[in-house]
Amino acid sequence: MPATNLRLVPSDALPAGGDRRSARAGSGRHRRKPLGQILVEMGALTPENLAMAVSLQSREDARFGDILLTNGWVREADLYAALAQQYDCQIANLQDDPPDVRLIDRLGATYCIRHGIVPWKQAGGATVIICSHPDEFQRVQKDLPSDWGRCFLAIAPEGDIQAALVSMRHRSLAAHAENRVTQAESCRGWRTGAVARFAAALFIALAGLFVVSPFAGFATLVAWAVVTLLLNSTLKGIAALQYWRRGRATDGTDVPPDADRGFLKLPTVSILVPLYKEREIAGRLVERLARLSYPRELLDVCLVVEEDDTLTQQTLARSNLPRWMRQIVVPRGVVKTKPRAMNFALDFCRGSVIGVYDAEDAPAPDQIHKIVRRFAQRGPEVACLQGKLDFYNARTNWLSRCFTVEYATWWGIVLPGVERAGFAIPLGGTTLFFRRDALEALGRWDAHNVTEDADLGIRLARHGYRTELVDTVTEEEANCRVWPWIKQRSRWIKGYAMTYGVHMRHPRKLWRDLGWWKFLGFQILFLGSLSQFLLAPILWTFWAFPLGLPHPLRGVMPNELLIILGTVFMATELLTITVGVQAVSNAKLRWLRFWVPTLHFYYPLASLAAMKGFVEIVTKPFYWDKTQHGKFDATVSGGDAPTDALPHTDAVIPPPLNPA
Repeated sequence: MPATNLRLVPSDALPAGGDRRSARAGSGRHRRKPLGQILVEMGALTPENLAMAVSLQSREDARFGDILLTNGWVREADLYAALAQQYDCQIANLQDDPPDVRLIDRLGATYCIRHGIVPWKQAGGATVIICSHPDEFQRVQKDLPSDWGRCFLAIAPEGDIQAALVSMRHRSLAAHAENRVTQAESCRGWRTGAVARFAAALFIALAGLFVVSPFAGFATLVAWAVVTLLLNSTLKGIAALQYWRRGRATDGTDVPPDADRGFLKLPTVSILVPLYKEREIAGRLVERLARLSYPRELLDVCLVVEEDDTLTQQTLARSNLPRWMRQIVVPRGVVKTKPRAMNFALDFCRGSVIGVYDAEDAPAPDQIHKIVRRFAQRGPEVACLQGKLDFYNARTNWLSRCFTVEYATWWGIVLPGVERAGFAIPLGGTTLFFRRDALEALGRWDAHNVTEDADLGIRLARHGYRTELVDTVTEEEANCRVWPWIKQRSRWIKGYAMTYGVHMRHPRKLWRDLGWWKFLGFQILFLGSLSQFLLAPILWTFWAFPLGLPHPLRGVMPNELLIILGTVFMATELLTITVGVQAVSNAKLRWLRFWVPTLHFYYPLASLAAMKGFVEIVTKPFYWDKTQHGKFDATVSGGDAPTDALPHTDAVIPPPLNPA
């Protein structure tokens, strides 16, 4: 429909506060009728529901229309009909009459999506701006080009505006999502040729050392493996000591809700759930997230789906998603990774707090309340909160049992110790929550990093932000098949190596950004762990001594040094077992204590994964080796419930292993 046929409202006739404030129209003044009153008069809203909506809005940072729609008190068509009546304008049909793409480019599609607007038409020296929230029309006018003349208002649903913008500018939006992080802090400039040359030079140097002196070559590798083993074990021991000293004291989240001071009203929380090639997840996903006790009108769950993933799109199309859950389709791009998808989807989020879940996650019901409460109690320097992870299918087989012990050790003992020590925390890929402003300031996620979570944790620390752990648990599925486990771990190790390489491009700058203490922690957590993954087989060769087998150092190494090494290996092994037993000594996991000693046979799998990961650093650094989950899914109430194999997207960072 042509713009000249619309009932249009000029910007200077609109109030800044919607229907609560008076508006100037021509030379006279009038007070707009409240939106709720219009809906009641239309018969679209009951007086009782109006009273409840007003009460909710007084204590929540939610739009009046979102409260009505989320609770099912009005239909979207009725809401926009009432808005059109309130602002004396017309509802635009963007499908029949699309906007002028030249006007969109003047503002930028990203800006339009973020503010729920789209410049539509120009006629007679004036410009028509379509808004999904007409009360913000006057506020956004200050950003409009001065040569657009007088601006007039039309309205359309937010979903229609976003669909039109993506349809017309999907290429630029996709490209923008891939390059949000600055070149200096991104791995997109990763040069495989240079990495290959470095690896070849290192291999030739070691080979030359072995040719000159096999003893010197082997001793060098042993020395580095032992040093990194001691560093990792020391970190684990300090973390365990702090755990035993403090006990399982609450981290401060178990306080009454009225203790909040940072938020005058409960904020809107947007949750990103990246999906890829899912088949039967929608029902379980809705059921699990429906357990969250946070008000539905303040929940904005975005199911992020790739454009070519028709399987998941068809699955969601057949599902009856609640109003607080919606699908966001990510256009094709150069790379196809979880961080790129989240970068794209973030512009569509409504919340000031951004969370990340995986498709199979089962968060604790009060988790969002705890997150909001912690953010309210902390200053803006605390930009990220990390929840803890656990598995709901630990009883599946031996591999899932060991995986559960490993996670319990990392999330329950080691990572809290890392936090208390003041080191930068490498994040996990799920149950993450950010202050949106801080996330935007950092450039969001690195779209090319296959462990974007660990990288983001370091970037947060480099920019002066802090990450804290929150005592809330999300259950997910343990990878309980050998080859999928190796593929998953190889991606993690590859991402760890790339993250280390990116941040160590300029070691002095990293030192200045982090400070010497966090810099040391970064070396232990990344370089130490990577070294252990690769050099663990060197340490395993020392089993040849008690078994009476040949060894390169037999007859060369002094007996005193051999005794010292044997003591170190035994002590680290006992530490691993002790910490593992402590980690599972709770009511839920106590039955796993007898399986802790078998971790000695579990850790060698990580070395196989490391070999695969380091080869891929050179051959395909940005390849996302997707984990296949769903072999043993769980119901909302917990327990093991086998279902059909379902894939999902995840990126949970592993702990520094102790494979000696």
